[in-house]
Amino acid sequence: MSCWDTNLQVIQERFPGLREKLLTQEPSSTMQVEASVAGEPSLVINGIHIHSPRDPMREARRQVEALTGEGPLIILGFGLGYAAEMAALKWPQRPLIVVERRGEVLRKALETRELGSFLLKSAIIFVLGEREDAIIGALQVLENRTEEHPPAFLRNRALMDLDTTWYAEVERYIRTWVSRDEVNTATLRRFGKRWVRNLARNMKAIRDLPGIQCLAGCLEHPGDIPVFLAAAGPSLDALIPFLPAIAERCVVVGVDTSLSLLLRSGIHPDFILSVDPQYWNLRHLDRALAPKTCLIAESAVYPPVLRHPFGRTLLCSSFFPLGRFIEDRLDPKGSLGAGGSVATTAWDFARVLGAASIWIAGLDLSFPGLKTHFKGARFEEQALTESTRFAPGETRSVQALRGGRPFWAAAAQGGSVLTDRRLSLYAAWFTNHLSQEAHLKNYRLSGEGLAIPGMDTASVETLLALPLQREAINRRLEEVFAQLDEDFAHRDAERKVHYEAALEALLEGLNHIRSLAAVAAEQAEVTYHTLRGGKQEPARVQETLTKLDETNQAITESTVKDVAGFLFPPISELEADLESPLSAPLLRYLELSAKLYRSLAETAGYTGEELVHAYH
Repeated sequence: MSCWDTNLQVIQERFPGLREKLLTQEPSSTMQVEASVAGEPSLVINGIHIHSPRDPMREARRQVEALTGEGPLIILGFGLGYAAEMAALKWPQRPLIVVERRGEVLRKALETRELGSFLLKSAIIFVLGEREDAIIGALQVLENRTEEHPPAFLRNRALMDLDTTWYAEVERYIRTWVSRDEVNTATLRRFGKRWVRNLARNMKAIRDLPGIQCLAGCLEHPGDIPVFLAAAGPSLDALIPFLPAIAERCVVVGVDTSLSLLLRSGIHPDFILSVDPQYWNLRHLDRALAPKTCLIAESAVYPPVLRHPFGRTLLCSSFFPLGRFIEDRLDPKGSLGAGGSVATTAWDFARVLGAASIWIAGLDLSFPGLKTHFKGARFEEQALTESTRFAPGETRSVQALRGGRPFWAAAAQGGSVLTDRRLSLYAAWFTNHLSQEAHLKNYRLSGEGLAIPGMDTASVETLLALPLQREAINRRLEEVFAQLDEDFAHRDAERKVHYEAALEALLEGLNHIRSLAAVAAEQAEVTYHTLRGGKQEPARVQETLTKLDETNQAITESTVKDVAGFLFPPISELEADLESPLSAPLLRYLELSAKLYRSLAETAGYTGEELVHAYH
């Protein structure tokens, strides 16, 4: 039995979808296999050695030994599989994600080398094909993994040099997706207390405002009703003359940033999304009177947002443990995606509505023409208002362009466009979620922005060729809202009772954790200083360790542990300030425990105090 037959049999058992792809691969005349000096086969493409012509096995061993980290290992360029095989031998339980541009290379590896034992490794995943397919596949794999450690990269430089742009784009998307944890940590550190304050003041809104779940699928029947999504990018300017005609054909969903432009254009959007908790997002609503518009908000928004005179306000499920604790016991609102941008949440809302298609404007996720937003956006007006001779508005624009680690990336219409780390993270979110909703057609009405796999470019003329549906849209929304009002009012008394019970349980739980953590921190600190002073008191140490175990068990079982620990700093931050040497593990444990429980007592106390202040 040949290597190909043996390997293909394993492929059929482990990766049946991959087998079909491999069978369609045609051999390339530019690809040959030569014997290395050491005797193992070595691959040559276009005259370039993909592995060492002397000893490919030794080369792979050096590459793997140089790697660090414990997260998934992403192999960029499989070749004949030497490096991947070595990695699997060194880390049998470590997930391997093989990304290969050329399917014929993987087939050649399976024809040339016996890889059965490698293929039987439990945690190996193959991603190959078109660039968009590879990006989507890699992101889906990473999203479904729960490892705390970031992935590492193992690169075959020779293969990557043959397809530089392809591998660079795939790696960029992967790195961007992985960086979201770092971005989320930084955002929590900066805005976490603001989220808690806002939520504490918006608790009654969670009680008194209905959720979006009543809207789920409301556009599916009768007929196919499209959604027009207006984000706030520069390309939205070109659509201004067409907005009234578009509103006659689509449900109009905007973001708080684009509301002023929509109103100036003479249309009242059906829905506006606002999810950012900052004060400056409230300012996007300045002088914006939209009595025919429904606001869709997240319960941590700046409190005056929920008092703005929209036609009605609905909530989506909270992104944060404090809001979810109340909702789960009171009135689940309906989840929306949180990709870090209001535009990602707005797109997910359009999906929840059951749109037949989503036509998107202003979703540039880049700086076409070195512009950040549409003309007249709040950001631009503020910069011009505060402009001085020595600090003109252009200075702020340059700071916005340079502040997010800008780089050039592929544009939807071809060529390159300037984007940055934050915007490319949103693009990675869209790439992943569009692939999961392949049945939903998504069209962008400008090719100026960042290329997003799975999102086609269409002309405004194509959109305007759709039938007029405004009367049907208004009638359908009126029916849905009438039913919503009836159902929500029917449960009013029950909801108030559940609200009081949930709030009481939340405050009691936070106070209990605060008390437990403070006592445990004090005991750990006293024992730590006792040992550090040279006193050996085994009974005291054992008593403290028992107390810490009991405290940890009680907190783990608490229903409010996620709320109490929301503002908790990363363990790495606490460990960085430890004074005890690594050679004294007991001292380090006690010192870290004291810091840990002290921080938990502070975060639980802060949340409880904010709730009491808002409640009374």
